[in-house]
Amino acid sequence: MVELKNITLQHGPQVVFLGASMKLNPGEKVGLVGPNGAGKSTLFRLILGEQKADEGTVDRPKRLTVGWFRQDFADWTDRSVLDETIAGAGDVAALGAELALLEERLGDVDAADYDEVIDRYGDVQSRFAAGGGYDLEARAAAILAGLGFRQEELGGKLGALSGGWRMRVQLARLLLARPELLLLDEPTNYLDIESIVWLEGWLRDYPGTVLLTCHDRDVMNRVVKRVIEIDGGVMRSYTGDYDAYEKARALDAAQREAEYLKQQAMLAKELRFIERFKAQPSKASQVQSRAKKVDKIEKVEPPVRFVERRFTFRRIERSGDEVIKVRGVSKSYGDRAIHRGLDLLVRRGERWAIMGENGAGKTTLLKMMAGALRPDHGEVGLGANVGLGYFAQHQAEQLDDRRSILEELEAHAPAAGRGVIMALAGAFGFSQDEVEKSISVLSGGERSRLVLAKLLYNAPNLLVLDEPTNHLDLTTKRALITALREYEGTVVFVSHDRAFLRALATRVVELGGDDPRVYEGSYDDYVQVTGREAPGLRQIDTATLRA
Repeated sequence: MVELKNITLQHGPQVVFLGASMKLNPGEKVGLVGPNGAGKSTLFRLILGEQKADEGTVDRPKRLTVGWFRQDFADWTDRSVLDETIAGAGDVAALGAELALLEERLGDVDAADYDEVIDRYGDVQSRFAAGGGYDLEARAAAILAGLGFRQEELGGKLGALSGGWRMRVQLARLLLARPELLLLDEPTNYLDIESIVWLEGWLRDYPGTVLLTCHDRDVMNRVVKRVIEIDGGVMRSYTGDYDAYEKARALDAAQREAEYLKQQAMLAKELRFIERFKAQPSKASQVQSRAKKVDKIEKVEPPVRFVERRFTFRRIERSGDEVIKVRGVSKSYGDRAIHRGLDLLVRRGERWAIMGENGAGKTTLLKMMAGALRPDHGEVGLGANVGLGYFAQHQAEQLDDRRSILEELEAHAPAAGRGVIMALAGAFGFSQDEVEKSISVLSGGERSRLVLAKLLYNAPNLLVLDEPTNHLDLTTKRALITALREYEGTVVFVSHDRAFLRALATRVVELGGDDPRVYEGSYDDYVQVTGREAPGLRQIDTATLRA
C-alpha cells in the first residue's frame, strides 16, 4: 500500500532519517513509537506528500485516500457538531449538499432547465445512495456518541466547545470519512475511558490500514499487530503488540550491545598490535595487513541506551490518619445538581481513583478537596499536618511563557542551588540544553512535566491529581508510576489511563447517582467485580481484557 525506501532527510544539522525504510500493508494496524523529535510527525507528512525526502522514494497509490488526525489542528467553523462531522465525509457530504440544492430547484416546475435538473438529480441521488449517504447522519451520530457526545449536544455550535471537545469532532469527521489509510497522532489525549474503549473497538473492526502513535499502553496492546520504531534515523519493525515490542526491543538492544562490545574488543586488540609493532621492520607486513583490515571493517554503531527517568520525592512529613473529610457536601451548577450530601473519608497512605461518566463531578470533587472550589453545602476539610499538592487539568496552561524552563524552576524554588534545580529538571526529562528552552514553545507533554516537577519538589504528603498523565509519553508515565508507588503520602486522582489506574489505585470510587459507590482493592479488582472498565461501559467478559 505505502512503502518508504532508503529515506534520508535532514532538518538543518539534525538528521531525521538516514537510509530508513518501512512498508504498510492493506488492513494492517501498526503502532509508531520513538522519542520526542525522532520524526514521527515527519513520517506522516512524508506519507501525505506534504514533505519531500532529501533522498529515497515514497511509493503510494495515486487514488489512495488518507486521513490524518493531528494534535496541531486549529481550523474550525461555526457549524453544528453534527453538521461539522458530516462535512468530513468528503464526496458523499458534497453530494448530499448538491442533492438539497437540486431538490429546491425541482420546486420550480416551470424552469427552462427542469428536465436537465431531473437528470442531474437522478445521477446525484444514485451516487449519494451508493456512498451510504442516506445513513450518513445516523453513522455520524453513532460515532459522536461513541466519542462522548450526548444526543442533545449534536446541534450545538462547534465554536462553543473547548479545544478538547473540538478535537473529538475532528476525530469523528475522520472516522466517518473512513479513508483507506488512517494516520492517528495521539487520538486518545482528549478522551475519557469510555470513549477510548469505544475507539479501540472501532479501530479493531476497521477494514482499512491504521498507523498510530499513542501514549496509552492498553490501546497499543489491543489494536496494533506490529510496531515500527524510529530510533536514530532508522526504522525497525517488530511483530506483535506493544508488550511484545518491548520484550523484542530489549532482546534486540542486548544483542546489538553485545555485538558492539565484541567488535570494540577486537578493534582494541588489533590497534594494540599495530601500535606495539609499527616501528619494527620485521613486523611491517603484519602491521600493514592489520591496519588495512581495521580500515575495511564496517563499524558497528554504538547502540542508543535509553536511560529510565527517576522522579524522587524529598522526605515527606507524616500526616494524621484522617487526611480528607468530605461531610454532607452538595454542589450544583445552575439547576443541575452534581453532588448531593456526599460523605467520604480518605485515610493516610490510601490511593483513591475517582471514576464516573462525563458530568458525574470528578473534577468538581477534586477541586473541592484541593480548596479551589467551595461546596454549596457541607464541608471539605484536611486532617492534621496535611500538606497539599494539587495538579489541575489546565495548570500547564498557566505557566509563564516569558520564562525558560530553568527560570521557572528557579522562581519556584529560589532557595535551591543550581545543582538541585538541574537534577530536578533532569529527573523530569529536561536535558542541560533543553532547560534553556522558552516555555512558550513547549509541547503539552513538556508543560505537564514541568508542572509535575514543581509540584513534586514541594514534597507534599497529599497529592490531588486531575489527569496527570495527559500528553505524557509512555516513558514518562512509567517513571511517574514508579515514583508514586514509592511515595509514602496519600493520593487522590482522576485518570483515563488504565495502566496508571491499574498500577496505583488501592480504592476505586464511582460517582453518579445519589451515593458514590466505593470499591475496596485495585483497579483490576474493580473491573473483576463490576465486569466493566469504567462506569459508562456495559458489562464485558473480563477474560477478553487479558487476551
